[in-house]
Amino acid sequence: MIDIENSPTQRVIFQDKEIYIKRDDLLDSEFSGNKARKFHYFLKNDFPKIKRVISYGSNQSNAMYSLSVLCKLKGWEFEYYIDHLPSSLKSNPIGNLKYALENGMRVKFFDECLCEELKDKNILSKTIQKGDTLFIPEGGRCETSKYGISLLADEIISFKKKNSLKELYIFLPSGTGTTALYLQQSLIEKYDNARVFTNSCVGAKEYLKKQFFALEKDEKFHPFILDTKKHHFGKLDCKMYKFWMQLQKKLDIEFDLLYDPYGFWYMMEFLQKNSISKPIMYIHQGGTKGNISMIQRYKRRC
Repeated sequence: MIDIENSPTQRVIFQDKEIYIKRDDLLDSEFSGNKARKFHYFLKNDFPKIKRVISYGSNQSNAMYSLSVLCKLKGWEFEYYIDHLPSSLKSNPIGNLKYALENGMRVKFFDECLCEELKDKNILSKTIQKGDTLFIPEGGRCETSKYGISLLADEIISFKKKNSLKELYIFLPSGTGTTALYLQQSLIEKYDNARVFTNSCVGAKEYLKKQFFALEKDEKFHPFILDTKKHHFGKLDCKMYKFWMQLQKKLDIEFDLLYDPYGFWYMMEFLQKNSISKPIMYIHQGGTKGNISMIQRYKRRC
């Protein structure tokens, strides 16, 4: 069985700042990053009645690939709903789609969907078990994600103690904001003073705040949201592509292209604007298998 606990932490210097990088990309070669944290609950627990998992999202989703690994390990069928599939990807799958299909995933389309639970994909906000089927919300935006993220909080607390760090600022980018929210909540519940900072990679700050409230009404558990410009998720940004290449060259670490360039960029901007001198940790988002398709797109554009 895969062990996805205790990812290593690497100390780096970037733009004259000392940063600890929590290498969640190294949790496991097949099951890593924040999606592995979110789906840890399903990996570690038994579900004797379950035979099938249904989820949905984009056709190159990191969550899609991670769920395909999970289902392969558990011996479950995996159906994944998308809005559309370009003809180029249909004839020549690459990246996350290719690997998920190789793991046995079956692609479905929303206009063919007969599942009541997915008729309005925006309503599904928690894991639903119905008969022998698990319905899992897009990107793992559900309460079961807290299980693995709480273990991440334990690892961070242990790291702080081992390195005699009285404080720690933790940065990570957000899609739905699930990881950032549950990480901050877990740290508070464990009486640790580490603060979580995040930026929205989907839409504006208001979108992310709405996602936080959908999972947790008490604002004391909400992470601090950095001020950033509005982003259209997955839209190419040549500035970020160049920054991603700079990170790889300077740090010898491959980050994902959907989240990490934005997370690292806005973290550095915040640290320098506010002259932050406290210990800093950045959580690597994993998802590097998705870079294959993203790099192809960027080479055509930039």
